[in-house]
Amino acid sequence: MCERDSTSASPRGKASVLSPEETERQMRRAGDTPDISVKLARLGELAEELASNRVAEEAASLAERLAEGRFYVACIGQFKRGKSTLLNALVDDRVLPTGVVPITTVPTVLRYGEKRKARVRFEAGIWTDIAPEQLQQFVSEENNPENKKGVSGVEVFLPSKLLADGMCLVDTPGLGSVFAGNTAATQAFIPHIDAALVVVGADPPIAGEELLLVEDVARELRQFVIVLNKADRTTDAERRIAVPFTRSVLEKKLGRSIGPIFEVSAYTVAHQHGVRWDWDALVAELRKLAEQSGQTIVRAAGERGLRRLANELLMVISEEREALLRPVEESELRITAMQKTIREAERSLREFGHLFTAEQHSLSDLFLGRRKEFLARTLPGARKEADAAVDQLQSRWYGPRFRRQAMRAAQTAAARHVLPWLTVEEGQAETEYRGVAERFVSIGNEFLQKLAAGKIPQLSKMPNALDSERGLRVPSRFRFEQLINVAEPPSPLRFLADLILGAVGASHVIKKQAVNYFEYLLEMNSSRVQSDVLDRVHESRGQLEAEIRKLLQEVTRIAATALDHARDAQAQGAAAVESKLSALEEAEGEIRQLLSGESDGHGSRNGNGNSGR
Repeated sequence: MCERDSTSASPRGKASVLSPEETERQMRRAGDTPDISVKLARLGELAEELASNRVAEEAASLAERLAEGRFYVACIGQFKRGKSTLLNALVDDRVLPTGVVPITTVPTVLRYGEKRKARVRFEAGIWTDIAPEQLQQFVSEENNPENKKGVSGVEVFLPSKLLADGMCLVDTPGLGSVFAGNTAATQAFIPHIDAALVVVGADPPIAGEELLLVEDVARELRQFVIVLNKADRTTDAERRIAVPFTRSVLEKKLGRSIGPIFEVSAYTVAHQHGVRWDWDALVAELRKLAEQSGQTIVRAAGERGLRRLANELLMVISEEREALLRPVEESELRITAMQKTIREAERSLREFGHLFTAEQHSLSDLFLGRRKEFLARTLPGARKEADAAVDQLQSRWYGPRFRRQAMRAAQTAAARHVLPWLTVEEGQAETEYRGVAERFVSIGNEFLQKLAAGKIPQLSKMPNALDSERGLRVPSRFRFEQLINVAEPPSPLRFLADLILGAVGASHVIKKQAVNYFEYLLEMNSSRVQSDVLDRVHESRGQLEAEIRKLLQEVTRIAATALDHARDAQAQGAAAVESKLSALEEAEGEIRQLLSGESDGHGSRNGNGNSGR
């Protein structure tokens, strides 16, 4: 995750050379976290002894950021909320690429550095320095579609005052993206989040996936800053509705007060024009978070990370012990059976996909039929109404002004007919989607139960396994898009043409275009329900399959590593096996001491081999 700035870093195991000012700053940031850092360092050593390199690296990285007093404030929210623009404005640097489509493929960390620079880490674990201007080559869907380049981390160092006290701002992939991998990347970053900057909008105020992600993060955190962005694109009336609605939904879901909701426009601040709304108050809130709560947040991050990594090591020890106690031949047969089960699981996942496809077709047919019924029932009368409304305008206006008024009348008429129907359809869509989600969850849980029965009981022991009571789960709240008014862009040629049409008394051409525009609005907006449901089902499929595959891969990797170690020990004889078992027993006892707080804080083994069991 977030590594040491290379300007002050040194290879692992060697002393870092820091300036007195930086040393003082780090000591002030770290506060009372040395005991946790020592425990993490010891946990990393135990992980190395157990050949669990990933846990060792993550423990070392977490201990390092505790020592430096760094904590992560993740900017989360649905795509197109303006998260990247917001972060750029906060650090006063347009370093993050922004756009009208989902652009962030991996979490991008903004952290303090005396010099402006950036680096990327690939899945092989190697950091590569890049120019900040090259960032888009690695974090945009256009240049790195669905993270085909295998980027696992991105860091940008900036001399921002807001970041000087240890706060690291994290730009996360947008939820609800058409790219399933983006949402998965955000979900995977959840264990590393220390506080959340939740970005919502007024249309809609807060989406279902945003609410579920906030709920997931809130299981470990209490620090939230809520921002309603793009205030410049909404009316006062829309914000007056959106703010209390967002507050009510979040507080009901979390069961506690969420504090102020800051209404801002990151775009106007970044471009230094327009109203600032609550921008200064937002910056003050973030500074207060770093100054007053930074040490507490850092310590909590260390405690969370210690628990998570320790539990992963306990799983590794359990597998290593079982592999030592059984004959190598039995373990080999077990691995073979496991690989066979996984191959069967892949076939089952393909069948799983066919079920999704069938559900998609069924839902598509259902809502297509409902849409056709609505249009057949509504369109004739609605067309007459729109036609009459435009006729009234034609008697008062002509030329470009008539076009503007006619198009607005078409939008108003479309909203009057479509919105009540959409309200009904939203409820129907959510009901249908809940039914599909429940069926998928049921199928997924049956699938995992079969895997556990197929000689992979370790699935239930995995620290990152699915909730034993709830099992597989997908967001059951349907995400619904409201009416979109699509206006024709103005142009000088259109303006001149409308002047000519008005002058020659041919405004009936504009009238016909306005009525056609009305019909287009009805057609386009009534199709939203169908497309929203299908998009949501597609995302659910990606999430379920990704969770299952992740569990299978991790379980297989741990079992195969344990078998290799057991084979080596058993080849050396009974004494080597006993020595290995004793070492595992001792390591388990020490890990449990670290978890319970009974360690002496210096990482030394007490030698009894049974402590904490």
